[in-house]
Amino acid sequence: MPRTTKLAPGSPWVQLTTTSADWKNADPALLATMLGQLHLIRAFEETVLELAGEGLVHGPAHSSIGQEGGAVGSIVGLRSSDGINGSHRGHHQFLAKALGHIAPDGLSLTDLVTDDIQDVLQRTLAEILGLAQGFCKGRGGSMHLQWFEAGALGTNAIVGGGVPLGAGNAWAQKHAGTSDVTVSYFGDGATNIGSVLESMNLTAAWDLPLVFFIENNLYAVSTHVTEVTREPRLSARALGFDIPSWRVDGMDPLAVHLAMEQALGYLREGRGPAVIEADVYRYFHQNGPYPGSAFGYRSKTEEQEWRERDPLRRVEREMTRLGLLDEAGVRAVREQAQAAMAAAAAELVEADPSGKPGTRRIRPDLWPDPEFVDVGIRGDLSELEGGRELEEAEYTGGTTKGKLVDAVAAVMDRRMAEDDRIVVLGEDVHRLKGGTNGATKGLSEKYPGRVLGTPISENAFAGLGGGIALDGRFRPVVEFMYPDFMWVAADQVFNQIGKARHMFGGENPVPLVLRTKVAMGSGYGSQHLMDPAGIFATSPGWRIMAASTPFDYVGMMNAALDIQDPVLMIEHVDLYAAAGEIPADLDYRIPFGKAAVRREGSDVTVISYLSMVAHSLEAIEQTGVDAELIDLRFLDRASLDWDTLGESIRKTNAVLIVEQGARGTSYGSWLADEIQLRFFDHLDQPVRRVTGSEASPSISKVLERAAIARTEEVVTGLEAVIAGFGKVD
Repeated sequence: MPRTTKLAPGSPWVQLTTTSADWKNADPALLATMLGQLHLIRAFEETVLELAGEGLVHGPAHSSIGQEGGAVGSIVGLRSSDGINGSHRGHHQFLAKALGHIAPDGLSLTDLVTDDIQDVLQRTLAEILGLAQGFCKGRGGSMHLQWFEAGALGTNAIVGGGVPLGAGNAWAQKHAGTSDVTVSYFGDGATNIGSVLESMNLTAAWDLPLVFFIENNLYAVSTHVTEVTREPRLSARALGFDIPSWRVDGMDPLAVHLAMEQALGYLREGRGPAVIEADVYRYFHQNGPYPGSAFGYRSKTEEQEWRERDPLRRVEREMTRLGLLDEAGVRAVREQAQAAMAAAAAELVEADPSGKPGTRRIRPDLWPDPEFVDVGIRGDLSELEGGRELEEAEYTGGTTKGKLVDAVAAVMDRRMAEDDRIVVLGEDVHRLKGGTNGATKGLSEKYPGRVLGTPISENAFAGLGGGIALDGRFRPVVEFMYPDFMWVAADQVFNQIGKARHMFGGENPVPLVLRTKVAMGSGYGSQHLMDPAGIFATSPGWRIMAASTPFDYVGMMNAALDIQDPVLMIEHVDLYAAAGEIPADLDYRIPFGKAAVRREGSDVTVISYLSMVAHSLEAIEQTGVDAELIDLRFLDRASLDWDTLGESIRKTNAVLIVEQGARGTSYGSWLADEIQLRFFDHLDQPVRRVTGSEASPSISKVLERAAIARTEEVVTGLEAVIAGFGKVD
């Protein structure tokens, strides 16, 4: 018989409940502040549901009624410099953080609503109604609430999507030398999401001050927690990552507060993350003013049992028992909160002159200007003003023979020496003498603590990079070993990082560089070799750069590290080993948004980037076609050099777009459409394209070659263009 030994988790897992003594020993000012916040949030949510019932809330109205105790109890003890983020049901968390920020000394139950509080209530309601005076200028609505000044980092419509961003904020707090913490709120449904579990592992490995706050309201829309997990005590998730965890009654705000106090003591000492699970209950359905029982997935008896545990009533009873409040006082608090919300609504809505008696409408002058629709997708690049720009043809300094990958490491070394905000993170970037290709050669030795080898969890570390960028104190450079891995982290890359600036009002910068390499021809098969340019070009918010020479790479990376937008820097393994001239001077920028004319000609405009620039030049020489070859360098819609393209197209009257990768994810597909829209009158034939095949490259050397484009395919493309003119020799 084998011997078995019972194992114990590395960190404690406790259930915390309050006693009468806890309530007696609680600071009366704390209890008053909690009760005041609870009533303000309850009245706010009732007003939202009222307006939603009138059809004045465009989109969802995810009420937090019933769950206020978890938010108030956990946030009332936080500093303004502590951060929080949350999920789609986050009005209560946002308001609790905002109220704590503007009233750091607490609330008075006899004079509950100050001018500042009234302003916060109105601006939050305006945001939910989609109005210009909202915290995100109406773009965020109910699900995307952000106020950086108050430490409200942004609620999030993707289940679990905000947790990696919270981890990034916690990383920045720790490495800025503060004792601040971040709390990331999510529901029971998110505990089965990869981004949450990946972030638990990453924050534990790196001892980051993040509280994973689980609001367990039992239902993911209509699906009960016991239907989707064998362990419904969701704080147990922490045990696998050696994270201490607390389980607490979320309908008891004091219990939540005491659990958070214990967790904060752990975090502020630098001992890593914590998990708190608060059992709460949303009184209404996932969205709107009807109870869950109206949809058949909950019983009225269950709902009534939870309503009897209402967090507002709990605090009122305890304060009354302690002689701190009486019935008249309770009524006065409720009436002040309701009056404040009536006043806030009255500023935003009015009687509808064309509707039935009693109907209301949004005040027309409060809507955002439609011209604001695209403002803030990305920044205005004012941060680049006054910088030194240089093209290779103008450079007169010294150079050394080297490879493009040497330029990658050299410019990063130079910038990290000059700017201690820069941190590099990704898989194996700290090992193997510079990662898997040498792109971070020497950096981990020279800059300890700033070159971070991550777990294999792109979702977590990409989002962590996004959170670091949004914090603003550091400039993350994230490496994806292969671009196909972006699909693993697609939520963080596209929904979070790419949309963050615009979604939250257009003002908050997102200074992040994402490096990755195209590896076509290396035999790594269908899941490692894609060109990501086409996908990123159709996704808002990203700048895209692709250098074909070492000199260009240095100047473009310098620009990328100065820009306040997320930048995708695409590299290519074929270029890594290609010999070139690396300048001794590493302190210039390539003129931003400027394409390079690699060869002048008059027969056809050939447009390409990365390794296909050299293949195009070979094809032009082989065919003898007098082609003008343009190296795009800057690939995103906003940065593309339309002036250079237009000048060439008006001269040649024909276009051949050359890229290496698959047709389905083609960069050239959207570019061809845009060229034909802009320059139709100057084209003597349709825009032609050279791409790989429909298939992604596979392992077989023969099939891989058949799936991608090189010189031979460009030759065929050039011949097709000339044949279209009737100029075939």
